[in-house]
Amino acid sequence: MSKSKTSSSSWLPHFNPGDRVEISSDEPGFRGSWFAGTVIRREVKNPNRYVVQYDKLYEDESGEKLLQETVDWVELRPPPPPEKKKVQLKFGDEVEAFHSDGWWEGAITAEHADGKFAVFFRSSKEQIVFEGKELRLRREWVEGKWEPPFEQRQREKERSQEKADSRPSKLVKRESSSVNNAKSQGTNSTKVGKGEKLSEPEAKPNLPEEVVKFTQGMQVEVTTDDEGFKGAWFAATIIEPSGEDQFLIEYKTLTNDDDTEFLREEIRTCHIRPCPPETIIVDGFKVMDEVDAYYNECWWVGVIAKVLINCKYMVYFKDTDEKITFKQADLRPHQDWLYGKWVVPSKALKQ
Repeated sequence: MSKSKTSSSSWLPHFNPGDRVEISSDEPGFRGSWFAGTVIRREVKNPNRYVVQYDKLYEDESGEKLLQETVDWVELRPPPPPEKKKVQLKFGDEVEAFHSDGWWEGAITAEHADGKFAVFFRSSKEQIVFEGKELRLRREWVEGKWEPPFEQRQREKERSQEKADSRPSKLVKRESSSVNNAKSQGTNSTKVGKGEKLSEPEAKPNLPEEVVKFTQGMQVEVTTDDEGFKGAWFAATIIEPSGEDQFLIEYKTLTNDDDTEFLREEIRTCHIRPCPPETIIVDGFKVMDEVDAYYNECWWVGVIAKVLINCKYMVYFKDTDEKITFKQADLRPHQDWLYGKWVVPSKALKQ
């Protein structure tokens, strides 16, 4: 995805030595995670960068010296304050799960009878079961404020709870094999200690069979792990099965090298999904709405960073730390295809 960078917000935070913070990372395997730490000092030559020390990550395998790093201000935020009231988590909520001494961004995909919750992590395509005390509602630190505000989130949760219908879960409770492997094998990252990264699974997810029934001629979207296109979804048509758990597909926007016909490829089932249902946007998007943006013949997930005039929006892409302006016609609400259901992020906020 080739995009030109734009300047970040004019608002800049100020952290003092000794301030408690949470630290994020763009390092592969750690994206979408936040680890607790302390500000050591602010750089003199570059006041937008800080030296921080982690609470649970170490410089080497001995675990004797805590890791210190110099990070940009956009990778820091204060620890979220506790909820004023107990929050009732439910299906569709965007949360952060405490795992391996860090908080990882995910979405609740099932509620279990024993009070536990299944959480799906987009970055690693894994699902892990957590106790409620290991989860917190996901929030974003935007220009010195928590979005959505804590009081607003609680009121909306209470209203949505009154309307909520009990729904049985069709998901299979299972442990994530790739995360367990990460625990036993450690990590190749420079961050060592208990903070293992969420690893990419080598095998396809163990989905119920009825979820992956694709038929000839079906209109779908497909994704790829190719460098530069990870996370993008392309429109395609199912041509025919081409072996166990894969199909021959034809792209609707990509052509072969000589541009004489549309490109065909064999794609694994775990990289195919139905086309998302069309959603009519009446009042437009709001800041912090998660969207898919149509760019370079495919859809990329991003977040509304700013509402502009003439039905235009500035969209922030976290993986590349870039912002691009789009017309509303080139945006759609982001949805995840999880175990045979379309899940809208932060669903409780939209009810």
